[in-house]
Amino acid sequence: MKELLTPEQLEALRRWDACTLANAIETFQKRLRNEGFVDRTVRCLFPHLQPMVGYAATVKIRGSAPPMADGRYSDRTDWWDYILSLPAPRVVVVQDVATRVGLGSLVGAVHMNILRTLHCVGVVTNGSVRDIPAAESAGFHFFAGSVSVSHAYVHIVEMGGPVEIGGLKIQSGDLLHGDLHGVQSIPLDIAARVPAVAAQIAAKEQALIALCRSPEFTLEKLRAAITNKPS
Repeated sequence: MKELLTPEQLEALRRWDACTLANAIETFQKRLRNEGFVDRTVRCLFPHLQPMVGYAATVKIRGSAPPMADGRYSDRTDWWDYILSLPAPRVVVVQDVATRVGLGSLVGAVHMNILRTLHCVGVVTNGSVRDIPAAESAGFHFFAGSVSVSHAYVHIVEMGGPVEIGGLKIQSGDLLHGDLHGVQSIPLDIAARVPAVAAQIAAKEQALIALCRSPEFTLEKLRAAITNKPS
């Protein structure tokens, strides 16, 4: 894993909304502008919460079909050890690879509280979550494709490998940021520099907005401001 961020650097990222961070990341030209974030199939369930920042702990699950023998799959606990092998704060990223994605949920009230104890701050999944009020009252982030009433036959089939959620490819240990707009990855090699660029972009945007609201507004002044030329 690349060099980790300090708590202060993580907090600096958490202060910014996802859109401003996306604009800042674009300036480093590390990836195409249509990459690095989840699409509309994954939504933020608690848009009022402050932004989420953490390192990805990746797992894959199935759960729509019963096992060939016995009535249920055995519960695994080794994924907790895997989660603890990653730096905190942690975001559990769950790719549901079942035939019927989202029929059953891995994370409800019990698992949410276990994950909080393991210094996880949220879950991102293409599948479902449940026990919504419990997670919301705990301030635990849910980004999901759906909600479900049941865990059905959910069981973990892989952990620590690459996953894909809403078009976003995520590796174990990737740095993720999420808010009401969605979830995106932040390249670790530029993450410490992103907040300063975000601040510069925000200042320019606020200047443009102030001009648009000013009684002195003209198109000539707007064009000059956008091109950074004297009006």
